[in-house]
Amino acid sequence: MAQGREREDASTHFTNASLSVRWVQGFPSQNVHFVNDHTICYPSGNYVIFINLETKKKTVLQCINGIVGVVATNVPGEVVAFSDRRLKPVIYIYSFPALSRKNKLKGNILLDYTLLCFSYCGTYLASYSSLPEFELALWNWESSVILCKKSNPGMDVSQMSFNPMNWHQMCLSSSSIVSVWTIERSNQDHHFKMRLVKLPLEDGSLASETDLLFPTSLSKNLIYGPVLPLSAIAGLVGEEAETFRPKDDIYPLLHPTMHCWTPSSDLYVGCEEGHFLTINTETLKVTVLQKVEEISLLDGGPLISPLTLVYQKDGVLTSGIDGMIYSFIVKDSKYQVKNFVEVDAPVANLVFSPSYKMLLIQTDKGTVYTYTFGAEPALDKVLEACDGKVQAMDFITPGTKHFLTLTNSGEVAILWIEDCTCASKVLLGTPATTLACSPSSASAVVGTVDGYLYFLDVHNVEAPRVIHTLFLSESPVKILTYDQRGVFLLAGTVEGNIFVIDARPSSSFKIFGYTETNKDLLQISTVSLPVSDVVEVLVLSPLPEIRSRLEYFVLPTRLSQVPSAISDERGRLKDDFIHKFLYEVEHPLSSAVLGFEGNKIYGFCSQVPYICSYLIPKKNHVGVCVLKPHQKVQTKQYGSGMISMSSHGLWLLTIAKCGFLCVRDIFSLETFARCRSHSHQGHGIQYIKMSMDGQHILVNGKDDGTLVYLKWKRLGANLANEIIEHCQQLITSLSKMVEKENEYLVTSGVSQDVKQEEEPTESGKKLSLDSSQEELAIHSDKEISWIQQKSKEAIKNEVRLFSQKRKEIKRGIKELSRTITGMMEENEKVEPIAKLEGQEFCLDLEELERLHDESEEEVAKIRKDVEMHNLAKSYLTELIREECWNSMAVKGRALKCFHIPYVVENFPMKERTEEELQQLNRVLQQKKTEAECLKLRKEIVEVQSSATMLKKHHDEEDEEEEDEENVVKDTSLPNYMLGSLSTDFGADTSLLTSQLELHSREEKINQIILLKDIIYKVKKAFNSEFDAAYKQKEIEIARVKERNVRIEEIITDLELEEKVWQPVFEDCEKPERALVVEDDEISFQKHLAPWQKSKTEMTTPFDMEQQQQALASDARQRGLMDMMGGVLEVKKEDILRMFPAFALTSLSGHDSSVVKPQPRFNAVVCPDVSSLYQADRKLTSKSLETELKKLQNSIQESTQNLDEHLKRLFERRVKAEMVVNQEELKINNLVFSLLLDEELSSREQFLNNYLLKKQEEKSKTAEAIRKARGDLDVFKEHHDNLVAEDKILDRSFKKEFSDISGHQVDILYKLFKRRPRIHKQKTHADVNSLVPYGERPGSGKLNKENFTQLMKAMDELDNISNMPEGLDPFVWEHFCTTRRAKVENEYKVKQKAAGLQEMTTFLRRRVEDDEAVQHEIEKVFQELLRLQEEKVRFQVNLTIQILLKQGQVELENFQLILEYSDAILINKNIIEDLNSVIRAQGQKKVASMMESKEVHKGIYQIEWEHKKMEMEMEDLNQKAWDIQMLFFSRDRQKYLNEPNYENLIAIQIGIMEQTINVIDKTHRKNVENCKKLLKKLGRYSNQKDIANYMLSCNLREELVAVSERQDICNEMGSKLTCEKIAKERYENLLKKQKLTNISKQQAEQISILQAEVERLRMKTFPALVPM
Repeated sequence: MAQGREREDASTHFTNASLSVRWVQGFPSQNVHFVNDHTICYPSGNYVIFINLETKKKTVLQCINGIVGVVATNVPGEVVAFSDRRLKPVIYIYSFPALSRKNKLKGNILLDYTLLCFSYCGTYLASYSSLPEFELALWNWESSVILCKKSNPGMDVSQMSFNPMNWHQMCLSSSSIVSVWTIERSNQDHHFKMRLVKLPLEDGSLASETDLLFPTSLSKNLIYGPVLPLSAIAGLVGEEAETFRPKDDIYPLLHPTMHCWTPSSDLYVGCEEGHFLTINTETLKVTVLQKVEEISLLDGGPLISPLTLVYQKDGVLTSGIDGMIYSFIVKDSKYQVKNFVEVDAPVANLVFSPSYKMLLIQTDKGTVYTYTFGAEPALDKVLEACDGKVQAMDFITPGTKHFLTLTNSGEVAILWIEDCTCASKVLLGTPATTLACSPSSASAVVGTVDGYLYFLDVHNVEAPRVIHTLFLSESPVKILTYDQRGVFLLAGTVEGNIFVIDARPSSSFKIFGYTETNKDLLQISTVSLPVSDVVEVLVLSPLPEIRSRLEYFVLPTRLSQVPSAISDERGRLKDDFIHKFLYEVEHPLSSAVLGFEGNKIYGFCSQVPYICSYLIPKKNHVGVCVLKPHQKVQTKQYGSGMISMSSHGLWLLTIAKCGFLCVRDIFSLETFARCRSHSHQGHGIQYIKMSMDGQHILVNGKDDGTLVYLKWKRLGANLANEIIEHCQQLITSLSKMVEKENEYLVTSGVSQDVKQEEEPTESGKKLSLDSSQEELAIHSDKEISWIQQKSKEAIKNEVRLFSQKRKEIKRGIKELSRTITGMMEENEKVEPIAKLEGQEFCLDLEELERLHDESEEEVAKIRKDVEMHNLAKSYLTELIREECWNSMAVKGRALKCFHIPYVVENFPMKERTEEELQQLNRVLQQKKTEAECLKLRKEIVEVQSSATMLKKHHDEEDEEEEDEENVVKDTSLPNYMLGSLSTDFGADTSLLTSQLELHSREEKINQIILLKDIIYKVKKAFNSEFDAAYKQKEIEIARVKERNVRIEEIITDLELEEKVWQPVFEDCEKPERALVVEDDEISFQKHLAPWQKSKTEMTTPFDMEQQQQALASDARQRGLMDMMGGVLEVKKEDILRMFPAFALTSLSGHDSSVVKPQPRFNAVVCPDVSSLYQADRKLTSKSLETELKKLQNSIQESTQNLDEHLKRLFERRVKAEMVVNQEELKINNLVFSLLLDEELSSREQFLNNYLLKKQEEKSKTAEAIRKARGDLDVFKEHHDNLVAEDKILDRSFKKEFSDISGHQVDILYKLFKRRPRIHKQKTHADVNSLVPYGERPGSGKLNKENFTQLMKAMDELDNISNMPEGLDPFVWEHFCTTRRAKVENEYKVKQKAAGLQEMTTFLRRRVEDDEAVQHEIEKVFQELLRLQEEKVRFQVNLTIQILLKQGQVELENFQLILEYSDAILINKNIIEDLNSVIRAQGQKKVASMMESKEVHKGIYQIEWEHKKMEMEMEDLNQKAWDIQMLFFSRDRQKYLNEPNYENLIAIQIGIMEQTINVIDKTHRKNVENCKKLLKKLGRYSNQKDIANYMLSCNLREELVAVSERQDICNEMGSKLTCEKIAKERYENLLKKQKLTNISKQQAEQISILQAEVERLRMKTFPALVPM
């Protein structure tokens, strides 16, 4: 084999090996575009795919820098533009069909282009980028120049299009905005102008827009000052104030989805809400079209919002998510809906072909249809997208014709390798994960998410079928791998089980068993050589400690012949039989494969860019063996990658996240072929597969959905022969097995529609007492996996083995069940309180434990919730207490009277903060400073006598006190001007500023601080009185309690049934009681913690012992009670409690034993003593009654006095509250004035900022006007020069041909005026009828083509056959040259005229913009003036608070009439009428008083104006005198005499400017000429210097020669020589004289011609005549 050859010539062995892309399969995720009438294109991954709609042939264009971004096409120019997705992306321009790059556009975009769009006319390309620039740019793609660009921060755009009828207009739309852009051009300058469309509301109604900057409908409030816009009230002064709206004023608008242009340059816009709009792009007027009638939609569903729009004649075609395309027929402001065509998926894009004969329909999945008008069938499927993303692919053995693809939805497709056309499809109907093709048969296997394996027969590629299914486990199948000879199929699941399956269809894909590995398998690699009897398997899996595990085991090829002892009862393969060994690598690997020889492992490191090889130890080991890298090669591939091996084992194929495929030599690990098929933006390559002969390679992208077919472009003969020879040998060795298995597939009768069941059918023999078998019987209808089936079989075997024991256990369980049933029946008969729960009879310990755990969890959850609730309440309590109680320096409390319903409350007060105190001290210090300054000013102004000064010097202290009193007296104001009664509470108002003088902001703030201090002092003064009253009430209650003790004794002694009045404090008087919870307030039993319970149990015996000791030590008290009745001294009132003996005997009818005599009175009672006792008793009772009345009267009097005091205190409280409210009202008025002042300042600042912004715009517009005018003047000058030259050519025609006859000149002049006719290409009538836009304006390229055609037509006119008879050919050639120059000049004049018109329009628009900005500036100035007037009026018109005494009536004689004998009864209406008359007269009097007031005011105004006029008269007299004495020059006389002096000056200035410009231009020309002359002279002098140097070098030799010749001449004779020289000189003089005469004649002719030319040229220039 080739493995044993030498590798010495490896460098030459791999020379010039390279891969190329043959075809690409991908489906459009973006919009599909037409390149021409029969070709479409779309991006897919790194490629742009072109499809010919007629031949269905695909062409691929690869982006060299990664994934393709956005694509745009230009049909007239047949070019394609696309961007790449990289940092600082680039736009590429390619021509079609040559696919040659025409240009490369580099901008300043940082991240990505989101939209590209070509204009129909011209070489213009528009690009838009989102984050972070949000920039719209206009390119000239032919010259790679950005013509103009504009950034719009935050403006996200979803669609961009040019107006097909006018490239000067564009529309950009998104889900929230629609904007119309105008491209204005002036010569080579381009400018963007954006206008936003005001969208209607969600219900389709138009919103009424108000001017936010200068509102005119605001109401004026004369009391509370001016009403300002909401932006000023919000305090906004920047650009956000221009668009500020409150939340209540913001209404949801319509959400546009798509737009399209009409031939009238209007816009149709579809909205999410189902509305259909039309927009006039000139006026931006929006019209909501109304639907004429409802249509019967599919399934009776409502009409949905349009997702895409495309214009057709008299309407649009639109589509939604229902797969139906509708036709909107628009007429006026209404439209009618019709069904057009239906497809099987939601439509994502619609586009017409350039000829409008075909409609391209693109679904959301990527399927493309074409609808051809007038064809049968009209709907044709161009591109059918696969159902889902391609997960895997593999070649059908031998891999030269077909291959399989698998999508995640379970769709299996068989495709041709050559052109990727689909031969057939199989839909499994379940999510799939992986795919593999068998090398030993024409079969394939698919793994699913459900754990199934579907085996397919692909022998007939046009009719594949499912021949077998296996349900391995419930875990998804992750990896499927056949060994190289197709003996075994290894299936790895997510759980880490690897199943070993017989790969032969004839064996019904028997499962040999499975082995367990780690979860998250990464790769399974096999080595199955023809000379070997085993299959080596390597499994790679990750470890959590950033390591990787490799598991190696071998499978004998004769495994089917080995007994079943290779696995246990549950199907697990025995490790001893498969020789399983574990290896670990100290760094993570993303892929690993097993080498064909040398026991090598090749791994791809996932975190470092290295490819390593590892040697497997030859010695067997136990446990885990750590492998060290044997060979380590750095790779340029980055990211996690994957390694696969070629069929002959000499190449390593490596793929990675970077998107590069590298083919490496297995010995040196060096790359000899490299190809970039995908990019890192799409997360690189997901899957790779190489055919058996190594000639075909398939790679699949991970996220870009692109399948690429690679083929060798160049491959060395040795390399190709090696793998081809190996392939042939392998095919030869497998040929018998392949023929056998394929014959079995053909002849097998297995139906493809019925799944073969692997589970054995149950026979019906069941153990009646086996609970496990009963459970199996219940679930017999559900299909179980192979691993579960093995488990069941193991369980059945265990059941058979332990059946007797199970019977005994089940018998005991039934007895126990009967006992529990009896207990449950007995439980039902007991009382509810003694009844147990049903779950308590459960004998399942696990269930009981579970229920117990659930109850514990529930209790813990409730306890936690209660604790959190209590914690929240406690936290809230602390917050409330801290805010409302602890932070209060004076707690709020009340005082109630004893006998009258009066309640007096104090003022709760907080401590003033340090900041407030500092502000107060600052204001007080400032006021004192102002007072001292005022005092010093008075001392400076007043002229005091020296005696007074001396007196002041001697009596300084007395004067200071008097001055202070005077200051207080001066600064103090009357109460009606103060606006409050704060002076009644001792508040010092001397530092307050008068309300008539509060103009500045600082004064108002200081006044607020002083008013707050006054409020604080008033509250403090009242609280001091309240505290005194509170203490007095406490004393009074204590005194009453003390007297009540005596009263209770007297009532007890007198045996009266009276209740003692006991005054107490209520809760409002002692609010701190609310913060304490007493035990008697709680109705529930107190919960004690366990530690409290234990403490109570410990302390209870000790307390009981103390009580018993106390009871045992009361002998003294019992003795006192027995001897003296419990008292040591007998008082006078005790006589009332005595019971003598005669009183006992007088009780008749009663038993003597009922009343016992008192032990204190045992003496014998005589009759005299009883009478004396009765008298003393009466006296004592009288004295006690007198004392009782005295005590009660004393209590009544003291409490009434306190009530009177509290009543006065209540009145004081009302007055204090009135004072506080008055001061707070003044504070509120001041705060409102400050707030209004801030609003005015904000408004003024905004207007100033807005004015600066507009002034900047004005400067920009003025600069634009200046530049446009300058460019226009220059362009106009060029145009005039061309026109003048054209006229000169026309006029000088006859002079040019003056040497021929007049008749011939006339003929030539007619031919000179003749122009060729250019035949326009006539389009077909049916095309014109289909295309809704008609004939569109030509592009610049078309203009160049027209000029080329014109020149070709001129060549026909210049043909010699058109020459008149008898004309000299030289004259004809001269004529043709002159006529061609004339035609070219006319073409230039037309071009210049069009450019001149465009520049004039541009200048006019700039002037209009400038006028609009100027109008805005004037408006802002007016608003500023009005605002300043409002501000001044607000500062002057102060809001003051005045105290008025209400209810006061003035009487002349204060005499009340008490006698009404002479009174007359008058009707009430008469009095009311009189009162109304009196009221009317009073109003008239007030009006007359106001009128007189106004008259007086007018008199004062007239007097002021009179004084003003007198002063103006004096000024005018002075000016007249100055005028008389003024020097009167001629210029001033001219100024006075000339009526239009300003126009005259302007004309002179214009003439001077023109003169200066001409002089400046002439000067510049002269300077340039002088510079050129100097340069020329410099070069000439350098040449002369060089020549002089050469001459000086040759001079010596010439001198020698001259001297020699002179000697010779002297010897030969000088006479002959002199005569010859003289004769030559004479001839030279004659020639010179003749030439001089000729030059003079020619100079005269030239001067004449120059004068004529100058005269003709001066006709076209304005004459600058000096005034």
